[in-house]
Amino acid sequence: MDHVAVILAAGLGTRMKSSLPKVLHRIAGVPMLNHLIKACESVFTRIVVVIGPNMAAVAAAATPHGVVVQTRRNGTAAAALAAMAEFGNGFVTIIYGDNPLISSASLRRLRDRLTAGDAALSLLGTRPPDPGVLGRIIGEPGFATRIVEFADATESERAESLCNVGGFTARAQDFRRWLAAIGNNNAKGEFYLTDLVAIASAETAHIAVIEAPWDECRGVNSRAELALAEAALQTRLRQSALEAGVTMTSPETVFLAADTAIAADVTIEPHVVFGPGVQIARDAVIRAFSHLEGCKIGPAAIIGPFARIRPGTVVDEAGHVGNFVELKATHLGAGAKANHLTYLGDSNIGARSNIGAGTITCNYDGRAKHRTTIGEDVFVGSDVALVAPVTVGDRAVIGAGSVITEDVEADALAIARTRQVVMPGRAASKRLPKDKS
Repeated sequence: MDHVAVILAAGLGTRMKSSLPKVLHRIAGVPMLNHLIKACESVFTRIVVVIGPNMAAVAAAATPHGVVVQTRRNGTAAAALAAMAEFGNGFVTIIYGDNPLISSASLRRLRDRLTAGDAALSLLGTRPPDPGVLGRIIGEPGFATRIVEFADATESERAESLCNVGGFTARAQDFRRWLAAIGNNNAKGEFYLTDLVAIASAETAHIAVIEAPWDECRGVNSRAELALAEAALQTRLRQSALEAGVTMTSPETVFLAADTAIAADVTIEPHVVFGPGVQIARDAVIRAFSHLEGCKIGPAAIIGPFARIRPGTVVDEAGHVGNFVELKATHLGAGAKANHLTYLGDSNIGARSNIGAGTITCNYDGRAKHRTTIGEDVFVGSDVALVAPVTVGDRAVIGAGSVITEDVEADALAIARTRQVVMPGRAASKRLPKDKS
């Protein structure tokens, strides 16, 4: 049977104090909306995202899923009504786009709760360590009769620890009826989705409550809450990596992206940051204070310490990238080494080649980027500038301090620097006189 997830993402998030729509703020390198979409994709047959006017960037983030526009931002129930034509004839789950950490497992439990046959509506609840001003779920164990906002709650209701998360599942025809009955007789004049609980209860419908862990249910309405959600997700990602056989000597200092793929027996030292799009093969070592993004690291490779690996880079098996080395759009061949103070951009480095300290590829001429190609078993001395486009053949040797502007053939020795001149006894004439004051 068709089961549609409707994600409400029309809010601007004024408390974020940002021109960026709230659901596009990133957690672990991914917009909040996309975390929730990914959790929904394995649970629901269709996903529909409700956006506000002039939110093309949110619509793009929702691709390839359906998008509808709430033309007037007048409440969460009105946002759900904007998607009513997409409900179909099966079941519908409505969730808030600013709840990015809800897991597929919790969404599946919310979806499946109605199949027991003893409820017409299921809702998601949680028990935070400090409920604060969150809305309280009032009812009997396992069931609810209403949701009361903190400002309207009595002392006894405020003592309830079970709080509303903002996830609801019901049959499409029931949602249509309940949503149409919601009014806006409140201080803000808005149509609140939470009012459907009281409306359903008035029909004597049973309302089941599914409890999810608090760390899944952290709504994000401010920068402070965004930081707390980031911390919660980082804890989850680190734990998953450790359980998969990754060694982290100080896991609390390692920051992962949501899509970081790390094989077993990889070692990650302290203070490493992963941006999106990183894959690391077995037995690699990522040393302290390195930053990696959009790259592939091969088996038994060593990266860092203090290395920066930028998008488009591939380091093959047993490649070495050392301290204060930056690679961008570079393929470092198997066993090749760039161990010290080097920049390699838009380049191909052959297997077993050695790149000396202070070497740079001059890949930008002010208008366009150009590539440097270095063959296998090449030795590049220290402090060499390779002015692209340029090719160095297999087994060539480049003398230290050279500026290479022309291709170097295989097995050649290339030296491009001014010849050293020594003038015996002339040093004294260059010394400054001593200050006698």
